[in-house]
Amino acid sequence: MKKQEIENTTSLSEILPPTSEWRRFRRVFFQRKLVLFGIIVLGLLIVSAVFAPLLAPYDPYEQDMSSSLLQPSTHHLLGTDLFGRDTLSRLIYGGRTALMVGFISVGVASIIGILLGVLAAYMGGIVNIIIMRANDTLMSLPMLVMALVIAALLGSGIHNVIIALTIATIPAYTRTTYGLALSIKENDYILAQRGMGSSSFRTIFLHLIPNAFPPLIVLITMQLGALILAEAGLSFLGIGIKPPGAAWGAMVNDGYKYLQENPVLSFAPGLSIMMVVFAFNMLGDGLRDSLDPKLRGLI
Repeated sequence: MKKQEIENTTSLSEILPPTSEWRRFRRVFFQRKLVLFGIIVLGLLIVSAVFAPLLAPYDPYEQDMSSSLLQPSTHHLLGTDLFGRDTLSRLIYGGRTALMVGFISVGVASIIGILLGVLAAYMGGIVNIIIMRANDTLMSLPMLVMALVIAALLGSGIHNVIIALTIATIPAYTRTTYGLALSIKENDYILAQRGMGSSSFRTIFLHLIPNAFPPLIVLITMQLGALILAEAGLSFLGIGIKPPGAAWGAMVNDGYKYLQENPVLSFAPGLSIMMVVFAFNMLGDGLRDSLDPKLRGLI
C-alpha cells in the first residue's frame, strides 16, 4: 500500500507542470498586504513628484505675508507657513526633492560600491587590501554622521547633499557585494569560465554581478528609505536643501515652532517622511522574501 502511494505521488509530481520563477516571485511578493500598501504609497509619491507643477495648487515659492500662518481651509488645504506659502504645494515639491536625492544617491553609490566590492573579491591581493581597508575606515563612522560632516564641509545645497549621502552610502554596497562575490566566485561555473580562458571583464559582468544582484536589489530598496530620512535630517539641521527650496526636513524644522497654533505645518511633512520610509522598508521586505532561495518553493 505504501509503495503504491509513493508511486502515485511520484507520477502526480511528474504530471504537474513546472511553476515559473516569475509566478513564484509574484505569488510570494503580492501575498503580503503591507507590500501592496507600500507600492500604493510609492506610486502616489512618484506620480505627485512627476506631475508636481500640475498637482500643486499654488506656487510653492511665492510669498504672501498677508496669508501668513493660515489654518487649513478650502483655499489652502494644509494651511500656509510663516511666509504665506501654501503647505500642500511645498509638500508636493518636497516629495520631488526627496525622490531626486534618494534615487541619484543610491544609483551612484550602488554602482561604485558594487564595482569596488567585486574587484576586491575577484582580484584579491593588494587590490583587496587597499579597497577593503579604505572601506573599513569609512564604515567606522555611522552613515548619517559621515553625511553630516561631509555636508558641513561642502555646504548646503541639493548637489552637496547628494555628494555627501553618496559617499556615506558606498561602504554598505562595497561590503555586501564583497561578501557575495567571495562565495559566488568559488562556484563551479565561475571556475569553468576561468578554466576556459574567459577574461576577467566577462566573468565579472556576465556572471559575478548578475548572480549577486538579487540580494543587492533588497539593499538598494531599503537604502532609498534610509537616504530620504537622512536628507530630511540634514535639512532639519539646516545644512540640507537651501531655502526657499522645498524639503520635508526643513518644513518640519520651520513648523515645530508653531505646534500649538498650527500643528499641521510639522505633522504633514513628518507624516510624509514616515510613510515613505515605511513604504520602502515594506517593499524591501517583500523583495527579500520573494528572492530568498528558501522561499522559492512557495507558489
